[in-house]
Amino acid sequence: MKKIETDRLLLRNFSKADSQALLEYLANPRVSCFLEDKVHTIEEAALKIQKRKKDDSFVAVCLKGSDDLIGEIFYLKEDPDTYSIGWHFNAQYEGKGYASESVKEFLRYLFTQLDARRIYAYVEEDNYKSQKLCEKLGMRKEGRFVEFISFTKYEDGTPKYENTLQYALLKKNG
Repeated sequence: MKKIETDRLLLRNFSKADSQALLEYLANPRVSCFLEDKVHTIEEAALKIQKRKKDDSFVAVCLKGSDDLIGEIFYLKEDPDTYSIGWHFNAQYEGKGYASESVKEFLRYLFTQLDARRIYAYVEEDNYKSQKLCEKLGMRKEGRFVEFISFTKYEDGTPKYENTLQYALLKKNG
């Protein structure tokens, strides 16, 4: 992926130097959908970085100037022209508009460079910050899936299903 710059941020491929910062936000995922990405050690983070370095569908979000990794945006392409996107940011950088700034520019990239027609995001019903971000980006709420998916289990071992919202944006509205 070519580097994308905003006023304060740089969106780029992951690099080996990102391992410690990735560990910081994947050691304790705050949203259950990231539980499968959880890492416990710097070695596990380095392995994830090795995979992400080679995969343009994972984009590192870094502070311009210092190049410090503060989060990531990722996508999955569905033929012919639809993309599912998601994001994960380090909690210490919340409230500064970085998620909005980076995802807005990334949406533009998907529409103009990858010729996306439709982009959507799944957001857990209790993830109010991501819901607010979707709305700020002009995405419309399309639906609510009841007990849609399980990422974790109750103490008795049964799956804990979560309600999930879907937000989307069409190129003609983006």
